[in-house]
This record gives sequence, structure tokens and C-alpha cells, in this order.
Amino acid sequence: MSAPRRAVALVALLGALFVLGGAGPVSAHSAVRETTPGEGTVLKSAPKQVTMTFTESVGITDDSLRVLSPENRRVNAGDTEHASGRSDSVRVPLDDGLADGTYTVAWRVVSADSHPISGAFTFSIGKPSETTASVSAEPAVNPASGALYDIARYAAYAAVALLIGAATFVLVCRPDSAEPLRGLVRAGWWVLVASTAALLLIRGPYERGTGPATLLDPELIENTLTSRPGWALLARLALLAGAAVFLVRLGRGAAAETEIPETESPEKESPEKEQVRPKPVVLAVGGVLAVGLAVTWAAAEHASAGIQVPLAMTSSVLHLLAMAVWLGGLAALLTTLHRSEALLPAASVARFSRLAFASVAVLVLTGVYQSWRGLGSWDAVFDTSYGRILVVKVCAVVLLLAAAGFSRRWTGRLTDTEEPLRVPVLETVGARAGGGADSGPGAGSSSGDTGESTSAAAGDGSEEKPENESEPTSAPGVRRGALRRSVLAEVVVGVVVLVITTVLTGTQPGRAEIETAAAEETAAAGQRTASTTLIPFDVGTPGGHGKVQIVLEPGRVGENTVEAVIIGPDGGIATVPEIRLSFTLASQKIGPIDAGLTNKGGYWGTSSLNLPIPGTWTMKVTVRTSDIDQVSETRRVKILR
Repeated sequence: MSAPRRAVALVALLGALFVLGGAGPVSAHSAVRETTPGEGTVLKSAPKQVTMTFTESVGITDDSLRVLSPENRRVNAGDTEHASGRSDSVRVPLDDGLADGTYTVAWRVVSADSHPISGAFTFSIGKPSETTASVSAEPAVNPASGALYDIARYAAYAAVALLIGAATFVLVCRPDSAEPLRGLVRAGWWVLVASTAALLLIRGPYERGTGPATLLDPELIENTLTSRPGWALLARLALLAGAAVFLVRLGRGAAAETEIPETESPEKESPEKEQVRPKPVVLAVGGVLAVGLAVTWAAAEHASAGIQVPLAMTSSVLHLLAMAVWLGGLAALLTTLHRSEALLPAASVARFSRLAFASVAVLVLTGVYQSWRGLGSWDAVFDTSYGRILVVKVCAVVLLLAAAGFSRRWTGRLTDTEEPLRVPVLETVGARAGGGADSGPGAGSSSGDTGESTSAAAGDGSEEKPENESEPTSAPGVRRGALRRSVLAEVVVGVVVLVITTVLTGTQPGRAEIETAAAEETAAAGQRTASTTLIPFDVGTPGGHGKVQIVLEPGRVGENTVEAVIIGPDGGIATVPEIRLSFTLASQKIGPIDAGLTNKGGYWGTSSLNLPIPGTWTMKVTVRTSDIDQVSETRRVKILR
């Protein structure tokens, strides 16, 4: 299989793993910290604006906040803007003289690490209205656009690993011939160009939640090109143009160096060719291009948001470069071992072994820092999606290190046996040369005599010579075969690690997830005044059905007030002989706690229900409609701090 086809196969494998893994929605990487007016609040007078504060900085468009009246009419008085210069707070002015009723705020923003999020909340003026604006509950990302965007991201990660890794292998490890790797480098470059261009087009529909049909929408393209992720993608294309020039000049220079003058023999040139080192300016230019490409990822991913951004971006760049050098270098090593006509020198393998060891050291150091930054606490390791995926990645990396250990062992054995391989060849040539010089008078003898003389010089019969020559070459052949297999295992596990890494970059960090949950709980606790639960019941007798409406206030730890009202079959208030209510928290083995409802004349209630700890409680209500007819129903209710 040619190198381009092998690269395409690698990208196809990544796409297949993505499809098999499921194209789930992208996790939100920012969350609402506070809204003004608060969700569900009832205001005495109309507000002049709506303000939202998020857990991290967000990007906005002119219509990121849409405020709709009960009649589904927009009441925005202007465009959405950041509040008071704060990147984590947005606001929109409202029309004057808003009428009483319930208003709906539909919002859509892009978090600092380039992932879109959306939602809606309501507030009322005067009193809640019977009708509210209809807002569709569509996901933040269109499934088709999200799938295309993720596939392009997977392809870009694979391509940058091939491009940087293969180029680094040629410059640092210096194999005898770079010809087997030219196709690999070209494939990496073309796939990275194509995936970057695709990301530029898909970015608009991805952010706006529209389908692939809007890929060429001029407005969406303009919005992408003027955003930070768009700038990063444009910079990546510019760097790839520079990389193309660099690779072409590098290829021409390598071709010129491999040309053998007519006055010199290949045998004399080969050892010198192995010692050719790239010029410092070549290494410097290549390093700048590689670092620049890595920065285009760090500028649009997790590192660009949160705490310690400069240090996080530096760590992210080093992590990506180390990953590319290691995994891309493995692909280059495997390609060279299988496709090169000449045996890969043990010195080149040893250089890659040292390079891989340095890359692993960088990966470990930067990985530890990024894990701490992304998790923040031990609780986030198994309590968040990011932490669980990170554990899977660590296990995969351990397998990868085990395969790398086998490769390093075979590399050491191959290096130790490289010199003895050449000794038998030199002795044989010398023996033949000596035989020709010493024959003297026997120079005109038959070829059979010459063969006997050569056999004698060898010291054994002619039939034993091939066996003696095969012995020193068989052991290195076995070692090279073992090296190929261990490198192939590394590549396979490396692809899995690359897939997990790409999934991890699309998952909300554990620290942010915990902070988001805490912010949402705090906001809910401050805004919530009561919870209402409507439970249908039917005792199986004529007229023995209806609904029981239970109002729990404030729905937090401590004392609560409960009111239970029976709504009859005709929709009016009905009376029953008895209503019993209890609460159980099975996870903490608490309850059942009897609410102790009493008949208040038209409804049943209590003002002394004490719920000791927060959690999702099971509320059981029993309605008795006669001396012998009763029914029990359960519902779950969340109690906040």
C-alpha cells in the first residue's frame, strides 16, 4: 500500500472510530452563572435590559439574546453587546412600556474554547400570563453539522501528526533515503489543508446550529473569518503554505545530496551520507513552522480559556508537538521499515528511540499539568465525563508505553549487532582479493581451481560458506521483524490515543463542570421560591379520579410549607377524606418522613415539614376518597441547600 493510501486509510480509521463511538452532542464548556432578571422571577415593573453572566468569557452575535413577549414578538431595543466591557457578561436593551405577562429570553453564545451553547429562561412582569412565547428545544449544534465538524477535527489531528512526525523523522533520524516518506508527508499536508478548509466552512453552521445547507452562506463565512477560531484557521492555512515551500526546498536539497558523482563509487559515498546533518537554519525554520501550527490549536481549544492561560497554551503547544513527533514518527518508522529497499540503519532507529523518549517525557509533564488544570480535584476524576475519559486515555497511554518499551529493547539489540553484520562481508571480499594477488603462476588456471583456492582461503568447504554467512544475518533479521511488529502495535494503540485525545478536547473540563453545577445550584437556590407538582390519580371507582397539586415552599433544606389541593374530574376544587404525604431519601437511608398534613378547609397542608439534607427525594402521596378506596403515587422532587 502506498504512503498516500496509507494516510487516507488512517484518516478513514479515525472516522470509523468516531462513527462507531457515536456522534454525541458537544459538551457545553461554559454555563450561565447569573441572569438579571432572574429565571422565574415576577417583577413589579418592566426592566430596561436583560443581562446574563457566564462562568467564562463568551463570544456573541447581534442576536445572541432574543427577548420575546407573551405574543411571541421580539422586544429587543438594540443589539446584544458585552456588559461594561466584561467578556463573560452580555446584555440587550428592551423596549419601553412592556405590558404585564411572561417574557421568554432565548440565548445563544460561543464559549471561550469555541464551543456553542444555547438555552432559554423566563421572567414575568406584574403577574405570569397564561400564554408564553414558543421557543423550540433544538440542540445547540445541528447533528449533521456537528458530525462533519468533528470528522474534520479528527482528520486535522491525524494529518498534523503525520506531517510534523514524518518531517521530524527525516531531519533528526536521517535515514539513508527519505523517498519512502515523501508520500506520507504529502498526504499529511494535503489532508491538513483540506480539513482546515472544511473547518472554515463548517464553523459557521456549527456555531449557529444550522444544517450543512448553509455552508456557503456569506454571512456565516464572514462571521467565522472575523472570529478567533477563524483567525486561527486562517493562520494555519498560511503556515501550511510556508510549510509547502519549506518541504519542496528541503526535498530538492536532499535530492542534490543523494546524487553520486561519477568519479566516486556508491560504496564510498554511503557512509559519508549517513553523517550529513541538516543545517541549523533548516531546523530553525522547520521548528518555527511546527510551533506555529501547534499554536493554532491551542488558541482555539481549552488552553485559551480558564485559569493560567499563558502557561496552559505553552503546555498545550508542547503536548501537541510531542504527540505529533512520537505518533507521526512511529508512522514514518513503520513505513520506512516496510517500504525501504535498503535496511534502515540501526543508528537512525536509535536516534528515533531517543527522540521518542524525550517526547514521552514532555507528554508526561504537560499531561500532568493539563490534567490538574482540567480536573481541579480528585472528585472530578470519576464524577465528571472529562475525568472518566482522561482515565481511559491514561490506560491507553500505559499500553502505548509498554509497546514502546518493547520497541526500545529491540532497538538496543539491533544497535548492538549492527557492526558485526559488516565484518563477514569485509572478510570475504578481502579473501577473494588476496587469492587473486597470491595466485601468481596460477593465474591462468581454470575457474574450478580459483574456486578451490577461494574455498581454502575461507577455511572450510564451499558448501559450508553460505551457512556461515547466514548465521550473522539471521539474528538481525529476526530483530528487525520484531521491531516492525512492536512499532506496528505502537501505531495501532497510538491511533486509539489520538482518537481519545480528540474526544477529550470536545469535552467540558472537570473543573468547569463542577463549577458550572455549583453555579447553577447557587443560582437556582437564590431564585427558587416554590415547586409545584401535579400528580394524576385514579382509585378505580366512578368519579374516583382527578389530580392532586402539591406546592412545596421554598423547596430547600430546613422547614418547608406544603399545600395539597385535589382537582376533580370537572377541573374544579374537590374534597377528600384524607391526604397523606411522606418524603424518602433512599441514597442516605432517610425516611419516610411524614409531612403531617391536616385539613385546612379546602386544602390539606402543613408549615413544619423539615427536610435535613439536599438531594433528590421521593415524594409519596396517598389520596383516600372513601373509607375503603385509596391510591398512592410517587414523584421525585429535588431539595436544594
